[in-house]
Parts: sequence; C-alpha cells; structure tokens
Amino acid sequence: MREYEFTLKFKLPDSSIDTDDYIECLYESGCDDAIIGTGKKGYIALDFIRASTSAYEAMANAIKDVRKAIPLAEIVEASPDFVGVTDVATLLGCSRQNIQKLISSDLLKCPPAIYGGAQSVWHLLELLTWLSEYKNYKIDESLIEIAQATRGLNLVRQSEMLDPDIQKKFQDLICENISPT
Repeated sequence: MREYEFTLKFKLPDSSIDTDDYIECLYESGCDDAIIGTGKKGYIALDFIRASTSAYEAMANAIKDVRKAIPLAEIVEASPDFVGVTDVATLLGCSRQNIQKLISSDLLKCPPAIYGGAQSVWHLLELLTWLSEYKNYKIDESLIEIAQATRGLNLVRQSEMLDPDIQKKFQDLICENISPT
C-alpha cells in the first residue's frame, strides 16, 4: 500500500452550524488521517495522508468518510490539481527558479498553462508528465496517481455544471475539428 497526500474541499449543507460541531463527527467517521481546516465560513477542507491500494481508492474512501459525518456535504475541489510554479517546486523539492527555467527553456514542449496571467496555472498532471518524459525527472508514482485522480474529480465536477446541449455542441465542434475530411 502507498500513502497518498491530497486535499478535499467541501461546501457544508448549513453554513450557520459551527464547523467545530463537525470535527468530532469527521474523526469518528474515519477522517482521523486528515488535518481539518475551517477557515472559510460554510466550507471545510481536509488534508489527508491516506494509505490505500490506489489514489482513486484513497480519495473515494475519504469522500465516503466525510459524507458519513456530513451527509449533504458537497465536494468543491480536490487538490493538488491546479498549480503554479511555486506549487510544483514545493511538491518536487526543488526551487521555483529551477521549474521556471525548465518551462522557459522549452516552451514548445511544455504543456500550455490553463491560465497564463502574471501567475500562470497548469494542471499538475500535465507538468509532471512533461517533466518526467522530456526533462527526465524522477517523480514519485503516488504523486502522479493523485494528480490523475484530483484532475479527474475536478473535471467531472466542473462538467456537471455544463448545460448538456451546449456540451454536446462543443463536443461535436471539437470532434469535427480533429476528424479527417
């Protein structure tokens, strides 16, 4: 079994309830391997280090444990997924400057940022794959697995917000663009 480190953020069903009331229930439901954050009213975040056979299983069991304690809790985000240069450097144990230099020196092969403002943001999985394949970085398999799982969960969560008709039209448009004529 491997250990997987990830964060799950939830919107609480009733923001008027003191989040401290949930903490004991969370520990009793199996979340004793998490650090619980209650900083933003109406939300709760749990930083897990969970042993499991896969990243998916670790996250799925964690979500089930949270829902045992707070049945109507709504998952908002899983991380690490959206990352900047500093986040990647921290996860890999190197300097921000090192990661920035690698990105700047290989813009053609580096995955495009999903947000390219003053502080660019990428999906962690894409940067890890690029660093492994093109820069020969040795990346812990559990980090790659958790990046796949968090990205998948976040994409499913976001796709639920789409209007099905518009989603179908865009899928058709994209497929039309890549299919041979």
